[in-house]
Amino acid sequence: MKVVKLEDIIGSENEVKGDNWTSRRLLLKKDGMGYSVHDTTIKAGTETHIWYQNHLESVYCIEGDGEVETLKDNKVYPIKANEIYALDQNDEHLLRANTDMRMVCVFDPPITGREIHDENGVYPVVGDDE
Repeated sequence: MKVVKLEDIIGSENEVKGDNWTSRRLLLKKDGMGYSVHDTTIKAGTETHIWYQNHLESVYCIEGDGEVETLKDNKVYPIKANEIYALDQNDEHLLRANTDMRMVCVFDPPITGREIHDENGVYPVVGDDE
């Protein structure tokens, strides 16, 4: 059994910040669950280009509102609290936050916690020894 408290992640190496977001990585690859779980805040008024070519992601919005635009078809999906969206096609997308948004994100395969977005918004697949 494992219990992780958000308060213990804040300010630790598992709290990672970008220009538009803060990701608090609750479960990682090393935890052996087959997925990773993140508590992520997206800053109001921002747009973030993301393309998880190597990962599937499900995102449950628990606070705030914004939208996701999938770039292959330019469809825009409004997102608000108590809704989930699943990037089940490794969708290249733009995430726009109208207000601060708090999201619970699940990644498959799990991330190690050391990944950073490259110039295309991609997380590389990181091996066990990295």
